[in-house]
Amino acid sequence: MRTPVGTECRYYYEDFNRGREIQECRLIEHSPRSGRWQPSLCRTCPVPAILRANACPNIALEGWVGRQWLVLSRVKVRAFCLLAQSEVAEPRVGCGRCHEGRWRESLRGQDTTDSRFVL
Repeated sequence: MRTPVGTECRYYYEDFNRGREIQECRLIEHSPRSGRWQPSLCRTCPVPAILRANACPNIALEGWVGRQWLVLSRVKVRAFCLLAQSEVAEPRVGCGRCHEGRWRESLRGQDTTDSRFVL
């Protein structure tokens, strides 16, 4: 769904049908250590950029609202790879283990007489 900022995010939900005024972040909603979420936090939220950069089905995100400099609220994100069973240091890139052999598999169907496709 499109956030108030205009970016696409699968965790954002809004419903203004027939007088309802519901806006929520379903990623932050499930976090017990989170502060209060506001739609203005979507402006600096890293989640839409992470989802655009990394489409790995094995990545699980955890988000919460944290404080920065005791005044500013920010969305903080932690990523975990379900396949490698480890925390991901850079969520936009991924763990690196999930897809390391996929390029070889994609080349197996290619013509191996071409020198560009040497395994």
